[in-house]
Amino acid sequence: MNISKLFNWRAAPCIALVLASYWNWGGAQTPLSPSAPASATKLSPLFVLNSLDASVSVVDATTWKESQRITTGKEPHHLYLTPDEKSLIIANAASDSLTFIDPRTAQVQRTLRGIADPYHLRFSPDMKWFVTAANRLNHVDIYRWDGNQPILAKRVPTGKTPSHLWIDSNSTKVYATMQDSDELVAIDLNTQNLLWRRPTGPMPADVFGTPDNRYLLVGLTGGKGVEVYDLNATPVKLAHYIPTGKGAHAFRSAGDRRHVFVSNRVENTISKIDTQTFQVVDSFVAPSGPDCMDLSSDGRWLFVTSRWARKLTVIDTNTRQVVRQVPVGKSPHGVWTLDHAPRQ
Repeated sequence: MNISKLFNWRAAPCIALVLASYWNWGGAQTPLSPSAPASATKLSPLFVLNSLDASVSVVDATTWKESQRITTGKEPHHLYLTPDEKSLIIANAASDSLTFIDPRTAQVQRTLRGIADPYHLRFSPDMKWFVTAANRLNHVDIYRWDGNQPILAKRVPTGKTPSHLWIDSNSTKVYATMQDSDELVAIDLNTQNLLWRRPTGPMPADVFGTPDNRYLLVGLTGGKGVEVYDLNATPVKLAHYIPTGKGAHAFRSAGDRRHVFVSNRVENTISKIDTQTFQVVDSFVAPSGPDCMDLSSDGRWLFVTSRWARKLTVIDTNTRQVVRQVPVGKSPHGVWTLDHAPRQ
């Protein structure tokens, strides 16, 4: 992280929100289970991005210890699997680079430089497009993917501080949130033209589309819930608002094409939303600023980065209990494992 941006929400919320997050959890008192989840021995390693350490923690899911720490570029925030599933791409925002790691062996394969501020990243479902959000540079870059290298097709100026991306299942549109100008924009992938923009609630962060491409969910990190936009309306309109908790931030599909989890970073909870009724149907306590999540292939274990505690938290979705926390690096952000539940 750039020290001059210490108080930018990108790497940390304001001190008041950090203290609120810490206070809500009751300090650092975290219930831990002495044993690992029963299915943990079947899991591949977990990768946790330490945004303020410029590193990746590799967590052994059998011993539940950090087995390796890999040096990356500055400010690794998010990660994504390549279409051939041979590389996990770590996006190093402040170093303008991508680190490619073998998702099975955790071996570093190569570093690709010259990618401007890749804060968030995503491949289109048809695997033809690679898109990055330049958080500090106020643009979205659209690349063609030749199977090995991203080739810049167009740089699209956007609003202030592009945050997260979503691409529809038809690989025709990319949606991006603007966390500091409070906007949602849509870009046509084939023409790389900006289609529309509309205002949102405060500090929009992650964005998630329903499988039918009709609705788009936006987490309001500066608010207390999730906005739902009807993409079939002309113009696009706000259809629902779902109260979830303070600091609604990141989404993770439950893998059943119906439910999605959202982390409420300040509330220290995770909400499970039914995307057919747009109601919260379950809730989990998640300590110390829950951020990004991944879900085990059987849907049992929710892996959450606890941003303010330097830990990876494991939640049993059956009992709704925190069963384990694993120490990692500073300001853990993205988390990923090869043995995950479906993304939709």
